[in-house]
Amino acid sequence: MAIVKPFKAFRPAGEYASQIGALPYDVYNRAEAVSVVAGNPLSFLAIDRAETAFDSSVDTYDERVYLKAKELLDARIQEGYFVQEETNCYYIYRLTMNGRSQTGLVGLASIDDYQNQIIKKHENTRADKELDRIRHVDTCNAQTGPIFLAYRAKEEIRTVIQKVTGQEALYDFISEDGIGHQVWVISEPADMQQIESAFSSMQEIYIADGHHRCASAVKVGLKRREDCTSYDGSEEFNYFLSVFFPDEELMIMDYNRVVDNLGGLDEEAFLQKLSNIFIVTPIGEKAVKPVYKGQITMYLGDKWYLLEIPETCYTGDPVRDLDVSILQEYVLEPILHISDPKTDKHIDFVGGIRGLGELERRVHSDMKVAFAMYPTDIQELFAVADAGLLMPPKSTWFEPKLRSGLFIHSLKD
Repeated sequence: MAIVKPFKAFRPAGEYASQIGALPYDVYNRAEAVSVVAGNPLSFLAIDRAETAFDSSVDTYDERVYLKAKELLDARIQEGYFVQEETNCYYIYRLTMNGRSQTGLVGLASIDDYQNQIIKKHENTRADKELDRIRHVDTCNAQTGPIFLAYRAKEEIRTVIQKVTGQEALYDFISEDGIGHQVWVISEPADMQQIESAFSSMQEIYIADGHHRCASAVKVGLKRREDCTSYDGSEEFNYFLSVFFPDEELMIMDYNRVVDNLGGLDEEAFLQKLSNIFIVTPIGEKAVKPVYKGQITMYLGDKWYLLEIPETCYTGDPVRDLDVSILQEYVLEPILHISDPKTDKHIDFVGGIRGLGELERRVHSDMKVAFAMYPTDIQELFAVADAGLLMPPKSTWFEPKLRSGLFIHSLKD
């Protein structure tokens, strides 16, 4: 059974929500983060990426950076930019992009559920990325960026959400990228009990996005358990800040590939090799997206091609049958000699939010060929996680991104 708890969030005072809410810390490089904070000093990025307070001589992972994050967070709470709920609550967080909405429930997930694989992952994490967020959470004594979790939709949760979202929103604003953000508070005891009970009947919850933040929060909690002299299980460090979305509302975008060479082949020879694997059809100069699983479109030499995956490529294995896996197994490794896409400098990845025009631009500038993928389906993600397997790198791109700073989970008991 899954444990999902309400909590007393620190959250922006109403008039500051639109200024404070910030995209996740890891979507920016340092220069971009500095620019964002310079343009909006109240942006939560100033806390999530506190190196923006220093010149470039101070390393991103310097101890002073984490101390500055704590200093800024404490100061902004003291100055009234954040308020804390008086009682434990759940929250509803709705994001709207291009007229399409997805509505999540904000609460706390259990580190034990992560340890016991009730909360399931589909990616490995890197120790260096984990360490950064471990130090940030531990120093700030708070979790500031929510984990993006998914669950199979439940009518009991849907009913409460429909009821509460019929009321006036606590926050309702459009961010600079055009995404709508609305937040409601769930405080009625009966509603909270219905939600808690619905989650307690679930055997699986899935990490959609935020594997590093999740692993870091868990490691902070486990370390604090070891150091706790009067542990009883109720401590705040046993839980981590999450937004839970029903599978029926989630949108995964394509995550595309660009490569800077053809493996020593000319275009004709490369196309011939692809024809030995796929059904290859020239499309022309107009960009076309794949329209279903089993289709890949490719940009090469100012022309688009449709690659259709034959049934013989499918094995019944939930990882090997992903379109991104088939491309890797049949093209990227044997023809383009990219054996490890995580580290190979000849390949790059382009999120679907950038559109096919970005693939064309890259081929015209620093790349040779681009592959536009059909998005991985949420049920494919569930199948991989249920099998205890891992997806290839860059298999999923979730949009819209959750804002940091709208909900803060303090680890102070």
